[in-house]
Amino acid sequence: MQVGLLGEIIFEASSDKIMTLNNAKWSGSAQWATHQRHGTNALTEFVSLNPDKFSFDMVISRYAGVQNVQDALNLLWKYEREGTAVPLTLGDKGYGKYRWSVISHNIKMQYYDRTGNLTHCTVSVSLQEYLLS
Repeated sequence: MQVGLLGEIIFEASSDKIMTLNNAKWSGSAQWATHQRHGTNALTEFVSLNPDKFSFDMVISRYAGVQNVQDALNLLWKYEREGTAVPLTLGDKGYGKYRWSVISHNIKMQYYDRTGNLTHCTVSVSLQEYLLS
């Protein structure tokens, strides 16, 4: 059963395959200006919103039904290196106002097969909201 998407990366959980995310965090912040005044309190002024951030970990494992671990990683790298903005959907909810850019990744490579191919890893992904205007 499909539980979400990041572009063409499908998060799913079934008896044949498990590739889901965990430790998800969604954050946002605002820009504020501080105007100093002589002899009295400073004034603060709302300037704008910063792009939201979203981060998560996902386990990609041949032992959990992912046929080619490297293919899943290559798609993630493609999004990051080409600056491709992709939608993020979890359950039936789309996150963010438009799309997300992959800002960084960190791969903990854990297991390999007898020929040296990666068979199990945990990937930490950081996204930043991408808006058209």
